[in-house]
This record gives sequence, C-alpha cells and structure tokens, in this order.
Amino acid sequence: MKLHEIAHSRAGDKGNISTISVIAYDRANYELIRAKVTAERVMNHFKPMGVTGVERYELPQLAALNFVLRNTLGGGVTRSIALDIHGKTLSALMLEIEI
Repeated sequence: MKLHEIAHSRAGDKGNISTISVIAYDRANYELIRAKVTAERVMNHFKPMGVTGVERYELPQLAALNFVLRNTLGGGVTRSIALDIHGKTLSALMLEIEI
C-alpha cells in the first residue's frame, strides 16, 4: 500500500532545506507509519534529488512525523530555477512511499 492511502502530508521550506510532515488520517495507523517511514527510507526515496541528510521528529500527540531534508531545493528559493522553488510538491512524492 502507498503511504497516501493512510496519511496526508504538507511541505515547507527554509533556504535549501525542506520540511515534510506526514500525518495519519486515523490515529490507529500512526504506529505503522512510525515503523515503516524511517529517516533511512526517506533518504533513499529522495536521494536521486540530491538530498544529503534526513532527520525525523516524532509527534505522537498529533499522530504525525516531521522530516527535515537537507539540500533539497536546488540552492533555495532565491537561487533555484526549478518550477517548484518552494518544494510544495515534495509532499506528493513523500506519499508515494510503499509501506
């Protein structure tokens, strides 16, 4: 199953760093998400984009995980020529992870 079947996501940016949250639709699925969506899996998923590091923060009270991805945005908003300079579509890519 794809992550998007049990969670939604939101992305933000700060310079060349992207933050992506993954929030369970149903609290009952939080433990599955927590177990399957590790920093290592996210790193491997985004590595082709040049990501050099991923940190994961757990927010059990919100049934959510927050990921910080380093070197994600082609230099940052003011330096990138990408169509999605803020990286908002990265949340859709995150939700494609198979769990």
